[in-house]
Amino acid sequence: MNYLEFKEIRKKLKMKQADIAKSIGVGTRAVQYWEKGERKIPETTAYFITNLLEEQEKKLNDSASPVVFSNLKIMNVPLANQYAQAGYLHSFADEEYIESLPTIPFTDDIEHRGEYMCFEVKGDSMDNGSYESYLEGDIILCRNIRQDYWMSKLHYDKWDFVIVHKEKGILVKRIVNHDVERGIITLHSLNEYYDDFEIHLEDVAKLFNIISTRRKNNRR
Repeated sequence: MNYLEFKEIRKKLKMKQADIAKSIGVGTRAVQYWEKGERKIPETTAYFITNLLEEQEKKLNDSASPVVFSNLKIMNVPLANQYAQAGYLHSFADEEYIESLPTIPFTDDIEHRGEYMCFEVKGDSMDNGSYESYLEGDIILCRNIRQDYWMSKLHYDKWDFVIVHKEKGILVKRIVNHDVERGIITLHSLNEYYDDFEIHLEDVAKLFNIISTRRKNNRR
């Protein structure tokens, strides 16, 4: 996104520089630099304001009532991108490490409270060419599933997860079976070239349910 596109979207949102800066979690000076073309606009910021405009247009189409964005509450969610995932695997319980990660702003209208993380998708194991696919580079918003809930059935129709495995790393998979007595889950890839496999929940450090996906506009 270039500075002209950013400025145009801000004006369409009817937000002042100070308003959008507060929503994104940066100083007004940063927005001024962006709009002068003196600083590169972060991709995560471009994702956010583009999605914000899409939400506004959708709400305007669904309702005759005006939509006000200047008082939006924003939740800044830590992002474990492709370069930070190895570090996250070893420091997922370290609050200082989590606070050091870059963040992605989301409007604070998520239905359920809880611990949220964003991950960047790696590889093609969850890409089967359908609308369900997760493409490499996608940013997925996830909610932590508390460990006491792991004793319940974890496989639901088309529910997808991020599994932080102590040895295999960070996995994006669909859980297709859960043997509650043995504590074993079966992980499925949407891409048919990858076989299903089982893991034991004892080897899982964190388990997240995928809530939503952000994708670059030039991708399907």
